[in-house]
Amino acid sequence: MARKTTSRKTAKKPGLRARGGAFLRRVLRWLVRGVFWGVVVMLVWVLAYRWINPPTTIYIEQERARLGSVAQTWVDLEDMAPVMARAAVAAEDANFCLHWGFDVEAIREAIEDGSGRGASTISQQVVKNAFLWQGRSWVRKAMEAALTPVMETLWPKRRVIEIYLNVAEFDEGVFGVGAASQHYFGRDVADLTARQAGLLAAILPSPKTRSAARPTDFVSRRANSVADGAATILADGRADCFED
Repeated sequence: MARKTTSRKTAKKPGLRARGGAFLRRVLRWLVRGVFWGVVVMLVWVLAYRWINPPTTIYIEQERARLGSVAQTWVDLEDMAPVMARAAVAAEDANFCLHWGFDVEAIREAIEDGSGRGASTISQQVVKNAFLWQGRSWVRKAMEAALTPVMETLWPKRRVIEIYLNVAEFDEGVFGVGAASQHYFGRDVADLTARQAGLLAAILPSPKTRSAARPTDFVSRRANSVADGAATILADGRADCFED
């Protein structure tokens, strides 16, 4: 009797293993399908933003929920003072027209410098701002690294800088140069001077602690440097990819 019982139990094991294997295969298939359709959705989303202006971003909605309201006015690139785009590029990513999304030279210099300073390009910032969330998680960084060359392939550089200037934060609850120009100077972005564009670009790395209306000595000096840099990239051709 003992042998028969053992035999029956042994006979059941292959069936259990088979059912377990089938379940794991189904889970794997669903995971693969989920990843596949997730990639498809992201590709369609990125491609759509080549022509459709982002209605909002995750971070803007988070700030709207926290503050109650935010200020943002979309402005097409051709309706901005040209110096504004040049100032932003000079301040944040002088080689914007020369790279494909990652500034390898800047990354190498940051590693060698060892100061912890960032080497994030405008393209990477657009991916983070338009499609992802804030934070330093490895998941977000991996998605940013994967999406940046895709965006660079699908969008012209003019579109990248246009969306950047419309979703970047310039003060608490103030997003985009359209709202920032009114907020700080009471004028349309089309009427910005080189000095004002330099001030707006100078506060981009830390918009909650810097002010374009009441600049510290550091911000004022930084704005002067940015204005000089904007003139330089215009002269040496590093602004050609987004200029008319």
